[in-house]
Amino acid sequence: MSYFADLTWKESIKDIIDIAIVTYIIYQVILLVRGTRAVQLLKGILVLVIIWALSTWFDLYTLKWLMNQIFNFGILAIFIIFQPELRRALEQLGRGKMFGRSSAEDEQLNKLIGEVIKAVNYLARRKIGALIVFERETGLNEYTESGIPMQSMVSSQLLINIFIPNTPLHDGAVIIQNQQIAAAACYLPLSENPFISKELGTRHRAAIGISEVGDAVSIVVSEETGQISLAINGQVVRDIKEESLISKLYEELRPNSSAKEKRPVFWKRKGNDNHE
Repeated sequence: MSYFADLTWKESIKDIIDIAIVTYIIYQVILLVRGTRAVQLLKGILVLVIIWALSTWFDLYTLKWLMNQIFNFGILAIFIIFQPELRRALEQLGRGKMFGRSSAEDEQLNKLIGEVIKAVNYLARRKIGALIVFERETGLNEYTESGIPMQSMVSSQLLINIFIPNTPLHDGAVIIQNQQIAAAACYLPLSENPFISKELGTRHRAAIGISEVGDAVSIVVSEETGQISLAINGQVVRDIKEESLISKLYEELRPNSSAKEKRPVFWKRKGNDNHE
């Protein structure tokens, strides 16, 4: 009680600011790891901390010694395990993205989604198979390295041309990083989930597989039915409608957006754009 009795108003304001800054940093860290494999790793670390606390409380010598050995190397392990997330956090901090998004970035995202929607609609109408993967927080460099580097601006014309049959790049996935086509003809891990429908082929299994190992979002166009599917977090939504697809992409690729925010401009378009 003496601490609060001797506290001046200046010190109170300073403490409030201090607590607010720490709270904001923790909040940004939670946003950074949300929807990634880091969440499961954090849960594992929490379990270890609880075990360590119990071993200390009950004075379990052997278990406490084991936990101390684990924590001695824990800092180095954290840097290794969370390397993609830490790199992304430093990149966002350097670009000022941890303190909000600009309207220009929102416009770029709207344009990106619009170009992708036009491309997949064109491919779906002609039953041309396609697989487009959006990188989010979990890095996909090991998969982009398996394909052909492009580093190109996203356009519906380029995406359509990539997936035209019997062309050098049509077999494999297109990976979009930082709103650019990073690579095409990429090889992705196939899902081993035994509950996946037997009707789904390699392209769908690859879309589900890449969403299982990270937080990537995948769009699949079936060359047999022309249906458009969306894969997120190891789940696939088949034959998704255009408005639902746009809504989900906007939600997933802009995770800090509010449900009450104004929809992108291209929502107002009637019908599908034709490239013929």
